[in-house]
Amino acid sequence: MRVEPSSQRRLAAASAPRASEPEPPLVIVVDDDMAVREALLELIFSAGLQAVGFASTRDLLEAEVLDRPGCLVLDVRMPGASGLDLQQQLTRSSNPKPIIFLTGHGDIPMTVQAMKAGAVDFLTKPVRDQTLLDAVLAGIAVDAVRRSEAAIVKRNVERAETLTPREREVLHQVARGRLNKQIAFALGITEVTVKLHRGNVMRKMEVASIGELIRAWETLPASMRDIEPAR
Repeated sequence: MRVEPSSQRRLAAASAPRASEPEPPLVIVVDDDMAVREALLELIFSAGLQAVGFASTRDLLEAEVLDRPGCLVLDVRMPGASGLDLQQQLTRSSNPKPIIFLTGHGDIPMTVQAMKAGAVDFLTKPVRDQTLLDAVLAGIAVDAVRRSEAAIVKRNVERAETLTPREREVLHQVARGRLNKQIAFALGITEVTVKLHRGNVMRKMEVASIGELIRAWETLPASMRDIEPAR
């Protein structure tokens, strides 16, 4: 793996945030042209952002930085795997990293392909400094939203995993808008028992209202919302 000395220093400084602080976003630049790569890094660094550069997608994949918050600035055409190849690889591995593509040889089909696959922007070299920085900030914002949503899903999944099979059934019925009487009839239990289970569900899911409970339910994976009747 080849990382520029300036990038090494920045990456080292960025890799150890304090335990009480969130990990700051990292802008990852991948371009086989060293002059372009260094100019991009200097621009991003001048905006107060952390950045690191790589000469190829292979060098990037050998570094352990893709899980960091932030975004990618990718050249489309490079020796070996292209920026579009990397985008497809990240999609297959369920790592929807926000990507800003930079190219001197872009065409409409390539742009459409990249944008359909979720690219934040597709810019043609030479690009105005502010245009690139605006795209980078947009990418970081997209990543922050995705990470926040993923954290909510993870939290709700962990809470749902503490429910008993019967409590999950009751949760499923509540999410369908069923009343206590209807739930009791559907599950063959008393309304008092339904109320008890529902109270336990709300306590374990850490919600204060049925509305919150339903919103938490809607974040769960389909596999957890497909309830088999408890026996």
